[in-house]
Amino acid sequence: MAGRRVIVTGATGMVGGLALELCLAHPDVSGVTAVGRRPTGVSHAKLRDVVHEDFSSFENIADVFAEQDVCLYCLGVYGGTVSDDVFRAVTTDYTLSFAQALHARSPGAAFCFLSGQGADPSGKSRMAFARYKGAAESGLRELGFGRLHVFRPGYIHPVTPRTEPSLVYRTMRALYPALSAVYPNVGVESEDLARAMVHAGLFGVAGHDDPVLENRDIRLLAASLRQE
Repeated sequence: MAGRRVIVTGATGMVGGLALELCLAHPDVSGVTAVGRRPTGVSHAKLRDVVHEDFSSFENIADVFAEQDVCLYCLGVYGGTVSDDVFRAVTTDYTLSFAQALHARSPGAAFCFLSGQGADPSGKSRMAFARYKGAAESGLRELGFGRLHVFRPGYIHPVTPRTEPSLVYRTMRALYPALSAVYPNVGVESEDLARAMVHAGLFGVAGHDDPVLENRDIRLLAASLRQE
């Protein structure tokens, strides 16, 4: 598997940043392209840092999508922090615009999508998050990448210090250690999620034919990787 090329979005965020670090350190990864609306701030011989503000169109940077083996799509925005129109655009439209650009140049790539628990591809959910993530999942399935892995974590517990986006997240961060001891599938550690995404992109998920990995599946995969 030596010489794999990985393209990452959301590399300035919590999960995407960890995924970027893991890819840069991975011996089977020869190059990483980070596409984002601001620079990653990371300097590394393997890294190509591409700043692109308009995620509705990628025509002027189409070359960055050529000959990619793996995509780790971690771009997202917290619900309640932006308008519904912006939330839908970032969650669904930007995802599919990016995926279409990648599929045109690297149709055989493995696409790992950071979705969320409760995503509803049927579009019937009353929750905007569930509908918009579900619509993105459906669009990705229709494109037909070489492999598709959809990650649906519950609460993502940060392993590094950060400013929480809302009181709900501050409260959940404080409660998570106790909650997860009783209800393990309430969430997942951010580093475990990133590690699972990188592994799935590079090697697939043995014994798991469904492209969707629910929170429990993510935790099981991460636990197996810690034992290697």
